[in-house]
Amino acid sequence: MNAYIYLAIAIISEVIATSALKSSDGFSKLMPSIAVVLGYGIAFYCLSIVLRTMPVGITYAIWSGLGVVLIAIVGLLYYGQRLDLPALLGMCLIVAGVVVINVLSNSVTHQ
Repeated sequence: MNAYIYLAIAIISEVIATSALKSSDGFSKLMPSIAVVLGYGIAFYCLSIVLRTMPVGITYAIWSGLGVVLIAIVGLLYYGQRLDLPALLGMCLIVAGVVVINVLSNSVTHQ
C-alpha cells in the first residue's frame, strides 16, 4: 500500500481519537475512551509504516499540520467551537506549508 494511504489513515485515526478524547470527559466515559485508545493505536501504527519510506520530519509535518486543520473543522461542526480570523489565517498557512512540502520539496521522495 502507498505511504500516502497509510498517512491518510493515520491522520483520520488521530482526528477521530482526538475528537473522542474531548468526549471521553477525562476518560470517565467508556465508549469515547475506547475510541481514543483504538484511534491513537491505529494512527501510530500507520505512522510507523509511513516512516519506513518517508523522512520523519516531512511525515510529521504533514500528519500534524493536516490533523490540526481537521480537528479545527471537527471542533466547529461537532462542538460549535468557532475560530477567529487570525486562527483561520494561521490554518491557511499550515495548509500552504503542507502543499509546499508535497509539491516543491525533494525531501518527500521515498527512500
